[in-house]
Amino acid sequence: MNSRFQQPTANSQQPPLKSPLLTDLYQLTMAYGYWKLGLADKEAVFHLTFRKSPFQGGFSIACGLAQALEFVCGLKFAPDDLAYLAELQGDDGKPLFIKPFLDYLGKLEFECDMHAIPEGSVVFPHEPLLRVKGSILQCQILETALLNIMNFQTLIATKAARVCMAARGDPVVEFGLRRAQGFDGALTASRAAYIGGCESTSNVLAGKVLGIPVRGTHAHSWVMTFENELEAFEAYASVMPNNSVLLVDTYNTLDGVRKAIEVGKHLKEKGHRLAGIRLDSGDLAYLSIEARKILDAAGFSETRIVASNDLDEHIIASLKEQGAAISVWGVGTKLITAYDQPALGGVYKLSAIRGPGQAWEYKLKLSEQSIKISTPGILQVRRYISKDGQCVADMIYDEGLGVEQEAWMTDPADPTRQRATPENCSRQDLLVPVIRAGKCIYESPPLPKIRERVQQQLASFYSGIKRFVNPHQYPVGLERRLDAMKTRLILKARGISSDPTPAIKTPSAK
Repeated sequence: MNSRFQQPTANSQQPPLKSPLLTDLYQLTMAYGYWKLGLADKEAVFHLTFRKSPFQGGFSIACGLAQALEFVCGLKFAPDDLAYLAELQGDDGKPLFIKPFLDYLGKLEFECDMHAIPEGSVVFPHEPLLRVKGSILQCQILETALLNIMNFQTLIATKAARVCMAARGDPVVEFGLRRAQGFDGALTASRAAYIGGCESTSNVLAGKVLGIPVRGTHAHSWVMTFENELEAFEAYASVMPNNSVLLVDTYNTLDGVRKAIEVGKHLKEKGHRLAGIRLDSGDLAYLSIEARKILDAAGFSETRIVASNDLDEHIIASLKEQGAAISVWGVGTKLITAYDQPALGGVYKLSAIRGPGQAWEYKLKLSEQSIKISTPGILQVRRYISKDGQCVADMIYDEGLGVEQEAWMTDPADPTRQRATPENCSRQDLLVPVIRAGKCIYESPPLPKIRERVQQQLASFYSGIKRFVNPHQYPVGLERRLDAMKTRLILKARGISSDPTPAIKTPSAK
């Protein structure tokens, strides 16, 4: 697979993006324990899931798979990785890892299998975005990096989708580089925001590396450099006649609009046009409406009004309701940082394990909170699609148990909520094979295709799940036999009989 994420040179201070040391130390201490106890070759299955849709919303957009594949395929411990691990010490001042283990890591070739839901898919809580199968040692080492990649990009793609829905078809430009969580976070966030629906980015490196369209104009400092605003606009138009979007709110916004029109007239005379004005402060609804009147009256009806200033989906939706005359939205901080929920909270849980030649032993993580109890098994997600192309429900089932005809589904977070599987629907299993024995067997689509998939997917879901306030809960359930097996394991873990209900003696009639 050709990398679109550039690797640093040997002398660079940038950490490599592809290293098995991109992990938490406890993954390596557990790996050491597996190796030392002779458990390293036990086969295991892990699932990467999340428990709640972000932003109090009703859906999420799966994102990050291409980088996850790029990370896993061909992953190796380099000599300098092993040299660093050899320097680590325990509390007693002795090496944390012995040399034979480091030699083992040096020869290790990652040979896991992976299934994944394709990028750009609409997904819901408890559904596995990734399923990883292989030696428990290898699966464990992959955990942190996979969570890092999938959590962040899924979060940003979801936020971008919400922002673009609020814009109702208007172009959205991602403006967040300067507020992003580091330059590496900025690059992956620009990618995820584009997939989620943003039309372009201000991030020039993202344009070069990822092929995302780039957009930009000038800052207030440009205006402040000159004696007056008109002179600043004229100067910018003279050097950028084919990119004349003028920032008009440095001093007085509506006066700035009138000065931009003067410059626009000179541009017309030279065969160019005033592409747009930008508002970056003040009452954006009022100012955009008044600016539109001024522009239209002067014959500049094609000049677009670009707005920025700490926008998010809620502010954009409000401005739309107020009749704001904004045609392009520049969204930065609150998109690039997922301002109102800065983490997805995805988890990576062991669900099955077996020794060589043995049957699978299913595992679950218990909790006092039902939402945090993991689902055992080798899981797949089946989506039911109605005859008119609408997605109506998802069922999580175990590939070993299969799906019972006329099956009931149980809400993973509330066992008392059950419903029958939809009838007269087509079915699609969402997890597809992407890595086999450590080799990538899946070709990630180009970013524009993934971006198109998001819009196609969103169009196939009931509008209620896309509401920003109190969204409809899309039906996701565990297949009946999977739910029964999970219940048995929970009761067993709690030391309760599989039939915990005491016998009830019926009183005799008198």
